[in-house]
Amino acid sequence: LTLILLLFFTIHFSPNVPSRCLLLELLDVSASELLLYSSHQGCSMWMIQHCARDVLEALAFLHHEGYVHADLKPRNILWSAENECFKLIDFGLSFKEGNQDEKYIQTDRYRAPEAELQNCLAQAGLQSDTECTSAVDLWSLGIILLEMFSGMKLKHTVRSQEWKANSSAIIDHIFASKAVVNAAIPAYHLRDLMKSMLHDDPSRRIPAEMALCSAFFSIPFAPHIEDLVMLPTPVLRLLNVLDDDYLENEEEYEDVVQGVKEECQKYGPVVSLLVPKENPGRGQVFVEYANAGDSKAAQKLLTGRMFDGKFVVATFYPLSAYKRGYLYQTLL
Repeated sequence: LTLILLLFFTIHFSPNVPSRCLLLELLDVSASELLLYSSHQGCSMWMIQHCARDVLEALAFLHHEGYVHADLKPRNILWSAENECFKLIDFGLSFKEGNQDEKYIQTDRYRAPEAELQNCLAQAGLQSDTECTSAVDLWSLGIILLEMFSGMKLKHTVRSQEWKANSSAIIDHIFASKAVVNAAIPAYHLRDLMKSMLHDDPSRRIPAEMALCSAFFSIPFAPHIEDLVMLPTPVLRLLNVLDDDYLENEEEYEDVVQGVKEECQKYGPVVSLLVPKENPGRGQVFVEYANAGDSKAAQKLLTGRMFDGKFVVATFYPLSAYKRGYLYQTLL
């Protein structure tokens, strides 16, 4: 779940100064934008779980190969519409564990305590006894997830004496004060996962591979409608198109479905189209495009269009769920 290098080439603008170019895949919205959008209310549990799992899988692979990302932050986590997952970018500060050349690693606000100490020593011209390890990435991810859950920036909180004295109690307080969390949702699994990432002692921090075994990832969450607007996929879901009259009249139903398909094909080839007659998904229109670029163009132009006197609402829909025939019954 890391950025894909599509092509590498060299341009010779002058004989002695070749320019090396990398062609990388185009990604979409960043976790930083998601945090901005959900400011003060926090992201949905589905969004947090999706982001946490994808980033942990990327870190598990990276750490298994012996590398540390060393600059994990929301701007370096981007959504891939084609692969329907979050990916890591910007390996400018990365290093092979045990061979750390750069002493100033990680971005302020997501910097692990041992990296902060190392930076302070380097500024004073002193050498640190130990080098940072892959545990710094888990610290950064823990802060990111806590910000996604709380909807708050935590820079000053993490630097406070209260955090240094008892970070676990502060995390408990954040979860206890999050009024929007339904009591039926076992949010304590996420709380415990964050605590395991945010130990001051890096040797006690949970490794990425072990974190993926957390009970938090066994809970099936449904996305909010805002999630489906923010995260592009090759599948569109159209709401407010068909009412019961169309669904119960076979001839009208076929005519409307054909009309919707012809309209959707204006924006790109339609791979498949589904209009369930029963719940879940009754009356909704699911349109699978060949690629996310076409679905994004369609979503932009179809949203707000009038159909039979009603405004159409167009969101994206998880391709993996659509392929399995899984239609979310409720969108919180």
